[in-house]
Amino acid sequence: VQLQASGGGLVQTGGSLRLSCAASGRTSSSLAMGWFRQAPGKAREFVAGINWTGGITYYEDSVKCRFTISRDNGKNMVSLQMNSLKPEDTAVYYCAAHFRGTISVATHLDEYDYWGQGTQVTVSS
Repeated sequence: VQLQASGGGLVQTGGSLRLSCAASGRTSSSLAMGWFRQAPGKAREFVAGINWTGGITYYEDSVKCRFTISRDNGKNMVSLQMNSLKPEDTAVYYCAAHFRGTISVATHLDEYDYWGQGTQVTVSS
């Protein structure tokens, strides 16, 4: 599975960005996907995830009510709508995927088998 993330950029505090991640190769509707981010000098952390059915989503506390993850199985794509952005959201954002088939959303790095290349999100104050 190859993952291609896009949509990052520079935005002011309070602004919005939409990240997209397209999956290719061995894809199917059973592919669960998530977004992680890594700020300079910090560990990569979970941001949001969606299970393979698309019926369950989960968010890291600091992004709840601001970010929305969604998927389009027909296009093998997952998106992350980010609103009310804050400077602390600045990071490289990575999409990730797995075929484990669990109903719950995976939130740990080692639960994901495939990773995209990352896209930079910078929020200016």
